[in-house]
Amino acid sequence: MKLTLALIAAALALIGNIPYIKDILKKKVQPHAYTWFIWTLVTTITFSGQVAKGAGVGAIPTAISDIFTIAIFLFSLRYGFKRKAKSDTAFLIIALLSLIPWYLTKDPTLSVIIVVSIDLVAFIPSLRKAWYYPKTEIVILYLMNVLRHFLALFALENYNVATTLHSFAMIIANSLMVIFLYTQSNGRPKRHNKSI
Repeated sequence: MKLTLALIAAALALIGNIPYIKDILKKKVQPHAYTWFIWTLVTTITFSGQVAKGAGVGAIPTAISDIFTIAIFLFSLRYGFKRKAKSDTAFLIIALLSLIPWYLTKDPTLSVIIVVSIDLVAFIPSLRKAWYYPKTEIVILYLMNVLRHFLALFALENYNVATTLHSFAMIIANSLMVIFLYTQSNGRPKRHNKSI
């Protein structure tokens, strides 16, 4: 049963990421390079922490996601969002500096807590972008991420902070992204020159 849930969660990663990459290449989507760079580091660290703490087949969706995260980061360097706010650079620096305590610790649980915190900080530039420029994103990736992380929780073979925290945090962050994209695409006028 857990393997089935893990494979379904991995399939949701495919369903969410493949259209996202296609839309990047069509220049319909503009990923934020800062966010995707940090996510590349964090997803790799999270996967390692999950394996070390016995996630078992529950780590399969994270591995699949990591492959796509790396690809999207590489595409973001060429096709990504160019109008970065000063605060985006500040969040990038905070996220990178937060890697120092992760590197110094040898504890997988503490490492996952640190990298999940970094992951959430890295989400902020993309959330800001989605709020002010919702047409630069598509909702399917983030919706599939919510479902994927929900199923991945049930696919875990061991439940502890190191194996569950990332999925809980990503359910919340991706849900916010879905809400932002839906409300801003259909809601109030955007302030395109906003810089925060």
